Amino acid sequence: MKNTFKLFVLLISLSFMSCNFSGESKNDAKSITGLPQSESMLLAGVSEAVCYSGFRTGQHPDRGAGAINPSYEEILEDLMILKEQTPFRLFRLYDCEENSQMVLEVIREHNLDFKVMLGIWLRAEIDSYETCEWLTEPWPQETLERNKILNDLEIQKGIELANEYKDIIVAVNVGNETLVDWNEHHVTVDSVITYVKRVQQAIDQPVTVADNYKWWADHGSELAEVVDFVSIHIYPIWEGRDIDEGMSYSLENIEEVLTALPGKQIVIAEAGWATIASEFGPRASQEKQKRYVKELMEWSVKNNVTTFIFEAFDEDWKGDPNDPLGAEKHWGLYTVDREPKKVIEIFSNWQAK
Repeated sequence: MKNTFKLFVLLISLSFMSCNFSGESKNDAKSITGLPQSESMLLAGVSEAVCYSGFRTGQHPDRGAGAINPSYEEILEDLMILKEQTPFRLFRLYDCEENSQMVLEVIREHNLDFKVMLGIWLRAEIDSYETCEWLTEPWPQETLERNKILNDLEIQKGIELANEYKDIIVAVNVGNETLVDWNEHHVTVDSVITYVKRVQQAIDQPVTVADNYKWWADHGSELAEVVDFVSIHIYPIWEGRDIDEGMSYSLENIEEVLTALPGKQIVIAEAGWATIASEFGPRASQEKQKRYVKELMEWSVKNNVTTFIFEAFDEDWKGDPNDPLGAEKHWGLYTVDREPKKVIEIFSNWQAK
């Protein structure tokens, strides 16, 4: 009886150890081929980065009738908040319009210790009405043709800014989610490759393209040979995951890209967790955002992956104007009124890399 009891205890112990090991390897201890990257693959030498636009209530980029941009003073206020309350010294801008230009001016004129990945925004060049659920009608052909001209002008502005602000701009991103067919500003791979090569020939900084991780894994081999590094977006909450799967699913996304594109340098150009969302219900919260950002940033430091958290401040112009609880409005680390969310608590003792 005593021997039987000892055997039972041994079997239970082995079972417990097996469960422990299995759970650990699935999450933080998961080994991914190609990681960690070398420190030389970090943009500006840092892992921690953030996405920034800065549009406040009543402000928005050009939506067909002109833009209402943040003021110089408002941008300076934002950058001082990031400087004094967060470890972020690298952030991502999305276009080359007046707002982005003013951000660069503020950094230079106040000698702020920030670096930037500049965005070149590409408008639709092909119609995605049948695959984009929020387009209410097809793009007119004349609009698509005009967009090509506007894209050409945007690329030229990006080149000029990258050369004017060489001391601040450390990389340039051409197009944001323009290759996935579910977005309204769809551009062909061939056109994006042409644009990337044009920018590469005109500037010294590395050039990339930011898009959904799944597009890169399934379709990105040709483009990956052209860009200087691969920039991916990962959003487990958009794919139905709750916080207990948030980090493990993110690692699966990253592994899928590195398996499809072995040897390529990656940057996570967007990743985050909404704090309010009519689309996600209780899966969205400040507590869950805090946990996801902490886990992702710790992993990024350990694996030398520059990761841009989406995003610095809530932007209530985004998404459905009739749904104030829509997810697009609530990804910020701060509210639209610049009040810190719970996630900011993790930075009190954070040692930036």
